[in-house]
Amino acid sequence: MTCKCNNEIELIDLEPVNNILDTYFSENSNLITLLQDVQESYGYLPRMALNRISEVIGIKEAKVYGVATFYSQFRMAPVGKNLIMLCQGTACHVNGSATIEMALKEVLGVEEGKTTADGLFTYINVACLGCCSLAPVMMINDQTYAKLSRDNVKTIIKKIRQEEAQ
Repeated sequence: MTCKCNNEIELIDLEPVNNILDTYFSENSNLITLLQDVQESYGYLPRMALNRISEVIGIKEAKVYGVATFYSQFRMAPVGKNLIMLCQGTACHVNGSATIEMALKEVLGVEEGKTTADGLFTYINVACLGCCSLAPVMMINDQTYAKLSRDNVKTIIKKIRQEEAQ
């Protein structure tokens, strides 16, 4: 199916969202849980999937979009293979997250919120990762990296690139 959204045509297979709705939908379904499962399936929340959720569960599209855009855990666009989340909480800020951010921008060659040309990395800032005693901190996918410095950020990214090349 296709959807013309923001003057762009989005093509997705709705089978994953339909399977999720078939499996989990009931009168007591939680919209956030449905959105989490859809995002896990697609890697982000495609507009067509959100429209389908709205249609099936009978919640207005505006409410589905409102929930999807309110919570920072949800992504409205595809991300790179490795999602880098850099903590910008107070402890990380005080301990040098600005320096870490500059190192990420330099080694990745992209601004915050963007994906590298090779599709390997997307880098975003987050309010807090809950690892304050380890500040400054970033997560890449499910791996936490703590007590970061400019140099070890560059080493981490280079190592991941080398592993991806093999």
